[in-house]
Amino acid sequence: MYEDSWYSFVPELSQHQPASVTQSTGHRRKQSLLQQPNNIADDADATEPLPVLFEDQQTTNSPPEPTLSRRAKSYSDFYDIVKAQLAIHTPKKKRKRRRNDRSWESLALADSAAAGLPAEEEDYNGTLERKELIRASQQEYLFVELLVLILGLYHDELAMTERHLGNLVADADKALKVLESLCHSFRAVDDQTSSFQAQCDGLLAEKKRLETLAESVGTDLQYYTYLDSATRRLNAPGAGRLVEGGSFAEILTTLDSCIEFMIRNVTNRSQSSYRDAESYLARYQALLTKALHLLEVGFVNHLNKVSAEVSRQVAATQSESARHALAYGRFEEMVLESYSLIPNVQAVVQKAYDQDGQPSSAPNADIYANTANNMFHSYWAARERDFKIIIQHDLDVFKTEAKDSIETASRNFVKQCFERSDSEASLFRTIFSIDAHYSTDSQSAFAVLKSQRTVLTGANVAPIATNLQSVLQGSDLQTICNLVGWITNEYLLPEYDEDETPFVGRCRELAARLLAEHLWAFTDAFFEAEIAKSITKATVPPEALKIEPVTNGDIASNAFPPVKRALQLLVLFDQSMPKERCQRNSPVVFKLIKESIASLQRAEGRLKSTGIKPSTGSTDPDLFMIKNLLILKNELMTLEIGDVRGNQAAPSSALLGGGSGKMQHFTQIWDTLRPHNLLGGLISSFGTLSTYIPGSSLWSSASPSNSGAGGGTPVGGTPRLGTAGSADPDDANEQLDGLLRQSIVGFTRRWAGVLNEARGVRNGGSILGGKNVGKVERELEEMLERAFSGQPEVVGKLKEAIQIEAEAQAQSLGEKKSSVTRV
Repeated sequence: MYEDSWYSFVPELSQHQPASVTQSTGHRRKQSLLQQPNNIADDADATEPLPVLFEDQQTTNSPPEPTLSRRAKSYSDFYDIVKAQLAIHTPKKKRKRRRNDRSWESLALADSAAAGLPAEEEDYNGTLERKELIRASQQEYLFVELLVLILGLYHDELAMTERHLGNLVADADKALKVLESLCHSFRAVDDQTSSFQAQCDGLLAEKKRLETLAESVGTDLQYYTYLDSATRRLNAPGAGRLVEGGSFAEILTTLDSCIEFMIRNVTNRSQSSYRDAESYLARYQALLTKALHLLEVGFVNHLNKVSAEVSRQVAATQSESARHALAYGRFEEMVLESYSLIPNVQAVVQKAYDQDGQPSSAPNADIYANTANNMFHSYWAARERDFKIIIQHDLDVFKTEAKDSIETASRNFVKQCFERSDSEASLFRTIFSIDAHYSTDSQSAFAVLKSQRTVLTGANVAPIATNLQSVLQGSDLQTICNLVGWITNEYLLPEYDEDETPFVGRCRELAARLLAEHLWAFTDAFFEAEIAKSITKATVPPEALKIEPVTNGDIASNAFPPVKRALQLLVLFDQSMPKERCQRNSPVVFKLIKESIASLQRAEGRLKSTGIKPSTGSTDPDLFMIKNLLILKNELMTLEIGDVRGNQAAPSSALLGGGSGKMQHFTQIWDTLRPHNLLGGLISSFGTLSTYIPGSSLWSSASPSNSGAGGGTPVGGTPRLGTAGSADPDDANEQLDGLLRQSIVGFTRRWAGVLNEARGVRNGGSILGGKNVGKVERELEEMLERAFSGQPEVVGKLKEAIQIEAEAQAQSLGEKKSSVTRV
């Protein structure tokens, strides 16, 4: 801010040192003269005592010359400057160093020096005090003088600063005036050039509009100009070689863009100003079809070349491992050696389908899908043609093993087919870059691959099912059920974790499709044929209508033969099928129950047509129905078919007769058939008109499905199917319950009447009428024990029902007689 010359007004002062008293250079005292030296006695060279010596002092009474002090940075620095200046003018004491080579003899004065001293000397203490006063007054004088000097310096600095600031203010005023003049000038120029600027802005906006319009026209024009270029390239003599290069994908992409542009303008014809959009659209689509045809021809030629080479090598070897390596490893390696052909094929397939095989929604997806499907068929045709030797060898081995054991051969064949299907799927995914998952869409890649019926495609299980069915056609139902059950337990029932391999997941999918699409229907047909053979059209001899004693504690041992066969088929069906197929919606179970009921009704009709009374000891028709219907109902509940009870799952390998040979579900069956307690019939007989209807006491307040069974089945009459069929005819389980309820009602009413007749109730209650009661009761006991041996609960419930019904009939008869007497 300031130049160095600014400080030149302060003169350079030199500091003059006052003259000192001349002394000997050897005399440098360090201790005070008032203190005696400690080593005087040790000096052997001293010859005489030393005279009094004077202090070597610098005495001056004049003030020090002024010197230039540094400026203070701030007010707080002022004290430091004063202190430093005082230190400069304060006389410093010279430190004297003792020299070992000097002794006290240097202090001795000559006689001539001693003679020159004044005669009268002052007191030494007084001299020191006067010197101290002089020094103190000099210090105060120096401090004040220095303070005045510093203040003068600050005043000069401030004055000079004021002059500089004044100059700066004047310069700033001049600069402001210049800037103001420039501002007025710029405003004048701006006012004069505003119109010119507006014209320039308009020109720039017009330029941008023209550039945008030119770019738009150029962009849209390329959709028209590309037609000639694409036509020349695709119709050239060597156009087939384009599919081997990387430019073919660029051609397809450009054609797609042109077609989309033309479709957009054709659709919005009212808002579009482009001419001949429809014509160009048709020509571009024709070029796209031409390009895809070239790709298809190139792929088929390359595939035929590779397959011919590999098939020749496969035919020349007899090793199965070598054939497998050639069929998959070598084939894949040779197909992929084709520059850009396979990448172009994959690009076309991806334009038709997504990664999972679902159809694409692009405008040209149908054209691409047609080409992709043609390449799929060509690929599988080549695989079938070239590897027919391997396929035929596997079939010959399967048929040879089937002669020894159909079940073992079928299992091995299924495993082998699943492995080959996975290998084919992996090879297909590598070549076409697509993994066709299961889909119900007819336009998906899965539907295209599924239609190939002659070779495994990874998505097609028809060849497996066809070969299995051809061998299983001549086997029995047990073998078929064993195979179906093994596939279900091996691939569907195990719960795999999240880390399952892709092969395991694909096997589960193939097994599910093999069963659902082929083997389940095939097995159902065998079951229906067996039902028609052993139940519907079965020949029943007369002795089969008798209820024989129970053997080995198995309640099904004395069942009706068609019912026994029905139980066997139910267990067999439950073992081979998942639980979901064993419910009421299963056509096999429905037909099995319906045909069993029909067979029992025909047998009941034959028993009633003989006209044999219950007391003769022959087979009771109602008890015959109760026996067989209870066995059938108990087995259905054991297998959880039609009536699933909570979480109590029955084992699929249950034996006939409920697994344990007992009627373990009888209580639930009885409670289901009888909505109210057994006393309901007796209580309802008092004071109601229904008591005058014969046989209307037991279960008279049952559900509407029982209304047809109110009068029971007359002895010797024909069975009324409408009684049991009053429920839903499509529900065989409800029909079974209705028929069982009807048979129990008929049995209890008949034997209640027999007991009342033996007791003489109808003869006025005479004593002679009760002689045959014991015989009748014994006959009833023997009949129930023979039918339900080892099942005391069933016998007890039936006897209790007969007793209650007998009491209700007797009371009803007594009330009727009393009413007639009163009339």
